[in-house]
Amino acid sequence: MPTQSHHFVVFGATSFVGQILCRYLYQRHGVGGDVKWAIAGRSTTKLDQLRQTLGADGRKLPMIVCDAADETALRELCRTTGVVVSTVGPYALYGSPLVKVCAETGTDYCDLTGEVQWIKRMIDAHEATAKASGARIVHCCGFDSIPSDLGVHFLQRAAIAKFGQPAQRVKLRIKAMKGGFSGGTVASLMNVLREVSADPGLRKVLGDPYAIAPKTAAKRARQPDVRFAQADKDARGWVAPFVMSAINTRIVHRSNGLSGLAYGADFAYDEAMATGAGFKGRLMATGIALGLGGFMVAGAIGPTRSLLERYVVPKPGEGPSPKDQETGFYDFRFIGRTAAGDTVRAKVTGDRDPGYGSTAKMLGEAVACLAFDVSKTEVPGGFWTPATALGDKLIERLQAHAGLTFEMQG
Repeated sequence: MPTQSHHFVVFGATSFVGQILCRYLYQRHGVGGDVKWAIAGRSTTKLDQLRQTLGADGRKLPMIVCDAADETALRELCRTTGVVVSTVGPYALYGSPLVKVCAETGTDYCDLTGEVQWIKRMIDAHEATAKASGARIVHCCGFDSIPSDLGVHFLQRAAIAKFGQPAQRVKLRIKAMKGGFSGGTVASLMNVLREVSADPGLRKVLGDPYAIAPKTAAKRARQPDVRFAQADKDARGWVAPFVMSAINTRIVHRSNGLSGLAYGADFAYDEAMATGAGFKGRLMATGIALGLGGFMVAGAIGPTRSLLERYVVPKPGEGPSPKDQETGFYDFRFIGRTAAGDTVRAKVTGDRDPGYGSTAKMLGEAVACLAFDVSKTEVPGGFWTPATALGDKLIERLQAHAGLTFEMQG
């Protein structure tokens, strides 16, 4: 293939979320039009089966056969495209060679990982290379962590415009959410727990809210963390731990660091599920906290983790049905307070199952935004976040095409 024959390539296209992503891209861009894209994976048969499910001209979609561990083949893939979007989770198991090759060849990259320990390893190993080559690496371009990262970005922009200063303290409270887990997401979580069991030192990394933030001389603020049921006046009731906060908060703090502490050196941020007021809200928050804690403990112990994987959680390749993806939704509320005591509120919503129906649309718009909207003069090589690499341009795309809304309140 000639050099740069594609604007972007979907790597891992036959995975559960990869197939959803490809259907979205086909609906948005078709095949053979102004947007040149291709699919890639290790199985010719599965890639061709995917093409046949897309539509009348789906068979015209270029496909590249390439194994995730074959660096030579990955370099050939990168030679054909400006951007690669990867869905090959668990990324700690299958994603590292592609990030390495993209960093070395100057190829832009995005994914939907939520694996903090792996992101840290990739930054430590390849950030200098990516800066030198011009490769823009943007992790976490799905449900984790676009709504959180861009929601804080959106809120802070409004706070600065209205009050002349950012919100020193921001809370994200999940008002409502409906969706399901896929086997790939569960496999990523189980792999994290497996790594922690093998290397207890990882607990310190995973417990550090600044684990992937750029190093700074500024004293870092102690961060709040909702670990059990607690009352919250801003949420007008009770709140419980939110499973995705472990990755989302880290991305938000990295965004603050990459933007020169635009949110402030003493910026504090946390996320939690809002469960309502009164005894019912307290009971629900307690149930969520106990259930999540029990699952994590069971997943951290080898024998019970094996039982969960065998009998309880979905297998890789399994996930929410098309109907469940379409009927899913989420409603995030952001509450910010400046150092002067002024309050600012924002709302971010999505119209599909958060982890899959909506994630595929977010990831599809993120790769297009990276390919078409953000020049390397504006955003040079390095490891970025959705907010710092794509920012307002991605918000515009998400609202126009992906079923998300970003609104200021009151």
